[in-house]
Amino acid sequence: MSPDRVRALLERVARGEASPDQAMSDLVKLPFEDIGFARLDHHRRLRTGFPEAVWGENKTAEQIAGIVERYAAAEELCLVTRVRPEVAEQALDLVARGRGAVYEPTPRLLVAGAPLPPRGRGPIAVVAAGTSDLPVAEEASRTAELLGMTVDRITDVGVAGLHRILSVRERMEACEVVVVVAGMEGALPAVVKGLVSRPVIGVPTSIGTGAALAGLTPMLGMLTACAPGMTVVNVDNGFGAAYAAAVIALDRS
Repeated sequence: MSPDRVRALLERVARGEASPDQAMSDLVKLPFEDIGFARLDHHRRLRTGFPEAVWGENKTAEQIAGIVERYAAAEELCLVTRVRPEVAEQALDLVARGRGAVYEPTPRLLVAGAPLPPRGRGPIAVVAAGTSDLPVAEEASRTAELLGMTVDRITDVGVAGLHRILSVRERMEACEVVVVVAGMEGALPAVVKGLVSRPVIGVPTSIGTGAALAGLTPMLGMLTACAPGMTVVNVDNGFGAAYAAAVIALDRS
């Protein structure tokens, strides 16, 4: 339940347009709603400023559809991450068409409801080292946009050609936060932090063969980087990086 919806409900009670019992009926689902296989946190946005997101991997189409339906009924943005295309197709067939749910295949996001209103102090840069990192980068980009942020996408600027990242230094500096997505050895975030004054969030990806160890090598490389002011999220965690960037860039005025 959004803060605006709660405020509107309280104002209706104050004007005598709704009874306290009617208000209690609407508020009874706070802070969560038990739907059997899940407890949906309708209170998350009131507490933190951002709605709950749903981890879609390993959930069935029926479970995803049930969650989407309940968030839609509460007029809340529903963001389901890591949804496989075949599961998304089945889930969309189960969701009432009026809910407006859509699937975005590159970031593997199933989304229902309107994005949050714009509220960032400035844009967030999402930088992808290579084209193979785009699914994770796009998960970060779309998550940030749905949370009300403006995103500047910068792609294919890995350390194999440093002139490429140097050419976009001013674009990154113009943003509030820079999210840098890289696999292989994971060197790009430290390079970026050495070039810009902005907070940098490194996102290691599972892209890379052999000694890349499914993302462990770039993650350890980022964690042991000498560039100060850089933080690191888990492997392939574009959502987590975008959420952290949105908290940093949030306009609290």
